Amino acid sequence: MSNVFIAFQKNEETRGIIEAILEDNPNAVINEQPAMVKIDVPGSMTIKRSTIEAKVGRTFDLQEMQIHLITLSGHVDETDEEFNLSWKH
Repeated sequence: MSNVFIAFQKNEETRGIIEAILEDNPNAVINEQPAMVKIDVPGSMTIKRSTIEAKVGRTFDLQEMQIHLITLSGHVDETDEEFNLSWKH
């Protein structure tokens, strides 16, 4: 099974996003670098708006992630509630 991944700039604004991704994806592996954080997950990754909102303490539009996004790998399926990465066959 191939990994999907997402990488963000490492800053205060991404801390809650990263915590939410790790909470929602128990198989996630985090790789922290000085200026970025990369998160790998086998098969698929789900990022839930509700979990991010709980972590950052405010309403959150999933499109806000793109401000801090460096790169990602996988097919994107996005709704107002979830951002999903997977390798569809």
